[in-house]
Amino acid sequence: MKKLVCAGEILVEIMAERIGQSFLAPGPLVGPFPSGAPAIFIDQAARLGQPAGLIAAVGDDDFGHLNIERLRADGADISAIKVHRGAATGTAFVTYETDGSRHFVYNIKHSAAGLIEIGAEARTLLAGADHFHVMGTSLFSPEVIEVVRTGIEAVKARGGTVSFDPNIRKEMLDLPGVRDALHFVLSMTDIFLPSGPELFIFARATDEESAAREMLDRGISAVVIKKGAQGAVHYEKTGRTASPGFIVDEIDPTGAGDCFAAAFVSFWLRGDAPEKALRIANGCGALAVTKKGPMEGIASLATVEAFLATARTGAPV
Repeated sequence: MKKLVCAGEILVEIMAERIGQSFLAPGPLVGPFPSGAPAIFIDQAARLGQPAGLIAAVGDDDFGHLNIERLRADGADISAIKVHRGAATGTAFVTYETDGSRHFVYNIKHSAAGLIEIGAEARTLLAGADHFHVMGTSLFSPEVIEVVRTGIEAVKARGGTVSFDPNIRKEMLDLPGVRDALHFVLSMTDIFLPSGPELFIFARATDEESAAREMLDRGISAVVIKKGAQGAVHYEKTGRTASPGFIVDEIDPTGAGDCFAAAFVSFWLRGDAPEKALRIANGCGALAVTKKGPMEGIASLATVEAFLATARTGAPV
């Protein structure tokens, strides 16, 4: 099977225990949980049996080793994750608001995550890669942007493909080099995986189908619009495919989009039809929200298939 590689942040997530709890006062917390969008993506792909590796950096601390061991146990290639002594692993503290929104306090750029580089191990990993996945969250510094650019160019030079999940926070758009990096990545993208309104960051059109067609006209092979619990819609030159989401009890939405993307890309790389790739991806996304912690709901292919055999779908998208 084809090997996919991603580069970016690894961190731990520590969460407020109660909905509506604020960090402006002491309160109970739960965690640490392994996290970081690229790590979630690679872990889910590996659990589905897809060869998958990550270029990243962590501190030589409990948080770093927690993440590495989780990825190793789930079958990911960890050879290009560098461990830095004297640098702390990235962290994200999260509160949940009563309206369903989340508030984050991050330490990523100035953590070990900001020290990732294309060293010998990363070059070896890229030399065997068929596909490179980009997370918009990872474009948080010029140094990391250069790592992502190098990864894309190495895989494309070998005839490989690229997927792009913008997953971009508004405050990141004004960081040095981010807008240029986003447009470079998009110009190299084969599979574009925006969530809802993210599609319109890059398109002039104001309706979904026209915006998706605009992306396809730029040379992108497939546009997959993630709609959370409502499911997803796939566009390609030959048509549109919609797939409804599944009804589950949501505990924690963090990481669901990353799990969806990992599943879709994995089955796209296997040559499966959009209908199958979307269904499995929606199943992975649904299972991801049923447990607290970004990676705790990640499931194996057997578990996903068992879930799909009895799962109830929501309204059509």
